[in-house]
Amino acid sequence: MPSPTTASLLPRLFPWSQRVDPTTLRADLVAGLLGAVLVLPQGVAFATLAGLPPQYGIYSAVVPCIVAALFGSSWHVMSGPTNANSLALLAMLSPLAFAGSPAYIGLALAVTIVVGAMQLAVGTLRLGSLANFISPSVLLGFTCGAATLIGLYALKDLFGLSVPTGTSAFGVLRHLFEHADAINWDAAMVGAVTLAVTLLCKRLWRRLPFMLLGLLAGYGVALLLNQTGGHHVNVVGPIPSALPHFQVPDVDWRKLPDLLGIAAALTIVALGQSISIAKAVALRSGQHIDANREFIGQGLSNIAGGFFSSYISCGSLNRSVPNFEAGARTPLASVFSALWLVALVAVSAPLLAQIPMAAIAAMLLLVAWGLLDIARLRRIFTLSRTEFAIAIGTFAATLVIRLEMAVLLGTVLSLVAYLYRTSRPAVRSLVPDADDPGRRFTPLDELRRPQPECPQLKLLRMEGAIYFGAVQYVTDRLHWVRTVNPGQTHLLAMTKSMNFIDLAGAEMWEYELSERRALGGDLYFHRPRTQVLQTWAQTGFTDKLGADHVFPTKRQALHTIIGQLSPEVCAHCTVRIFEECASRPGTAATAASAHPRA
Repeated sequence: MPSPTTASLLPRLFPWSQRVDPTTLRADLVAGLLGAVLVLPQGVAFATLAGLPPQYGIYSAVVPCIVAALFGSSWHVMSGPTNANSLALLAMLSPLAFAGSPAYIGLALAVTIVVGAMQLAVGTLRLGSLANFISPSVLLGFTCGAATLIGLYALKDLFGLSVPTGTSAFGVLRHLFEHADAINWDAAMVGAVTLAVTLLCKRLWRRLPFMLLGLLAGYGVALLLNQTGGHHVNVVGPIPSALPHFQVPDVDWRKLPDLLGIAAALTIVALGQSISIAKAVALRSGQHIDANREFIGQGLSNIAGGFFSSYISCGSLNRSVPNFEAGARTPLASVFSALWLVALVAVSAPLLAQIPMAAIAAMLLLVAWGLLDIARLRRIFTLSRTEFAIAIGTFAATLVIRLEMAVLLGTVLSLVAYLYRTSRPAVRSLVPDADDPGRRFTPLDELRRPQPECPQLKLLRMEGAIYFGAVQYVTDRLHWVRTVNPGQTHLLAMTKSMNFIDLAGAEMWEYELSERRALGGDLYFHRPRTQVLQTWAQTGFTDKLGADHVFPTKRQALHTIIGQLSPEVCAHCTVRIFEECASRPGTAATAASAHPRA
């Protein structure tokens, strides 16, 4: 029985540990087995893509997977080698050493450790909040784009085609059409059986490991077809040892400064993928993601991985989503996946070597289809065309540029859209609504019928931040108000909703004050926020304005301001929309035609 100290320490180190029970252990064991089966061909392929021997892809799915799961935030993200990391590593290291050489391997492992240290620093310094700028629309576009890429890349194995290494996703599609006569229909049959059995089991017996059952069905069909002749169905092939060994990377550490730039770029690649995938899976699972903890977990996994023959790892979308779909409940599914991988390769390597690539491709197609959230896209289209454009832009970028750059581009689009919205704060004209028993101050565009304004006093509600990006827009609006209604020389600004102001905003109000007073009027404010008052005091605007021009209530403001209006204009005014107008001079006829008390 654990001691009280251990019992209290465990939830702090591993918050998910309180979710563990016999039911979750069973679910995680099954999901982990599927994850191990899926990573076998991927690890070998991605390592080759990175310019490393095949076994390094298997190694990268063991130690990093365990460490990232235990110390990260997500319950479902499985870490390991990815195509984006592999391509980026090859592109950045190949100018320094020949791919596959001992020097290249040493550089790859050393860079992995440096990347891990950078990731750990990001999480420890609590810079994970930067991930909050990745909007749900960007995540949706990224997820749909990544799903499309997964599906397109899976087509080559589904139809048994030999596609040149490095071919793009659309290149795979083009190759399929140009070489339709080379399609291996036996492989297509294996994929079709895998799909059919998986979907049938999912529909009839959802509690069973339907994805694993579908894979077994495809395995059996492929085994039968390969024994009876015909077109050979490609299989995973010989699996190298999965047990990584500890070693310090054989590299001249005096070259570390030269590796920092490469590591920084790879850190952005890995973190961009990891947090995007973690958030994308969390949207489906309903889990809250702690970005800082996720970065710490990824950093520790790459530091440990670099000493255990693993190259750069991060969250893998085409393993994380199947892990969630297969019923994983805690990060122990990732731990079990790594342990299953070692055990399977050690005990049943000859059997695993016969897993058909077409069956794995069918699994990935199902994952891709599940990620294409068309219903959510339709909803966003209905609610906001801007957010829809961001989602589609990210989706398109994911298809044509690197994944991490697509996320960056989508985030930039979101920030541009946000800045555009905030640069146009609402400046709304108000009047007391004559149709409301309480005479509530209401924007003109919300009135049920047109109603007049005071000919001398303009009421404006300011909604939003008045910062440097919004100053020109607000200045133009205030200038338009003065031009259209030259008689309204007095302005009462309702600033309760003006939540922020900077130096440029303070200078804008100084300009408006001078313009109003030059016209013979004045400027007044109702309920400005504390931050606004502090900024005005620091810039000296409060002294120029006068403390008696700032009011806590509308009643006090109107009582004071109406006393400053021109008596001659008031004497002939027939509008009289405020209750304070009753005290102003006027004829009996004027008073009789006035509006009810405000």
